[in-house]
Amino acid sequence: MTKTQIFTPAKLAGLELKNRVIRAGCFEGMCQGGQVTDDLIEHHRRVAAGGVSMTTVAYCSVSADGRAFDHELWMRKEIVPDLKKLTDAVHREGSLASIQLGHSGFFTNKEVIGKRPLGASAKWCLFMRSHCREMTREDIEEKVQDFVAAAELARDAGFDAIEIHAGHGYLLSQFLSPWTNRRNDAFGGVIDNRLRFPIKVVENTRDILGYDFPILIKMNQVDGIKTGVSIHESVIMGKAFEKAGASALIPSSGFTSKVPFLMLRGGLPIEEMSGNQEGSLDRLGMKLFGRFMVPEHTYQPLFQLEGARKILEAVNIPVIYIGGVESLADMQQVLGEGFSFVQLGRATIQDPDFVSKLETGQIDRSPCDHCNRCVAAMDAGGVYCVSNREGFLDQDSRG
Repeated sequence: MTKTQIFTPAKLAGLELKNRVIRAGCFEGMCQGGQVTDDLIEHHRRVAAGGVSMTTVAYCSVSADGRAFDHELWMRKEIVPDLKKLTDAVHREGSLASIQLGHSGFFTNKEVIGKRPLGASAKWCLFMRSHCREMTREDIEEKVQDFVAAAELARDAGFDAIEIHAGHGYLLSQFLSPWTNRRNDAFGGVIDNRLRFPIKVVENTRDILGYDFPILIKMNQVDGIKTGVSIHESVIMGKAFEKAGASALIPSSGFTSKVPFLMLRGGLPIEEMSGNQEGSLDRLGMKLFGRFMVPEHTYQPLFQLEGARKILEAVNIPVIYIGGVESLADMQQVLGEGFSFVQLGRATIQDPDFVSKLETGQIDRSPCDHCNRCVAAMDAGGVYCVSNREGFLDQDSRG
């Protein structure tokens, strides 16, 4: 894969993207009260202006009861006009827009949603200090319909694609993982049963959106925890998602409530995370015990490549590589191996012009040092790079 090929158009279902580089869903922390804010719109406009073919609005709950934080977006008719402002802003910059749809399941925040969280099985969540109840069949059907309705509203808002979040320990992932799914009915036990709910979401969404509308699936290669999803099961999952109507797969890893930094690797910003806690006891607890509660994982380039290759080999739909892409050489390698697109996160937070600078030859790699302090910033008013905070403010004269 040459540099020229990276920056040429490519098809994703019925959609043509101007190049092979997509901004990954990176939780922005800019939706206070569950609303679309000017900061969120500007954030994605700025990334779009920086050269990506498509930018992904991160974690939008399909219903009000799927939020872990008050500054998370949740889909309803009232916000469609503001979402349309966002997609219009992205389109004016010559880019496309996708939105990540999910539900937090057992790690939803009972203080935010005002009731007991739902989960695949009843389980204590240390992350939110709550105990969820096992979903009934009626609950499952309701959430299927919530995913479908959210997808329809996303299309109405001008999004060019949706990304169904079935990884990272979110609700669909909780059904897929033996660690959180201990059911003994048709939705638990063997992998085919654990797939039943996520597959129904994909099938019903495909029926509503039609064949050409891109449906991307964020899934786990591995959960990274004992008794979690293995790479063997993830290959089965990938094939099932393809059969159900997925347009592309995004194989990642990690469990938000248990090993959240497995999907990122690199630094663990305990000091900053501690400072963002609301109560003094929470701040002290995070400072003293954060490294025991949130394991650190060593960063290396292309850290998810080995498992992603196995899924790539097993399916006939595009596979989008994510995880440790930090240079032009990294892109050339993964695209040369047969991956259709790459998704970038931190490199575009560090510098929203990263992709255009690669294309014009100004740079050949990102200066991001993977300190992950941008992750802590998500809970402190909105994501930004601490080493280049002005990147979203003063580099663009095209706005």
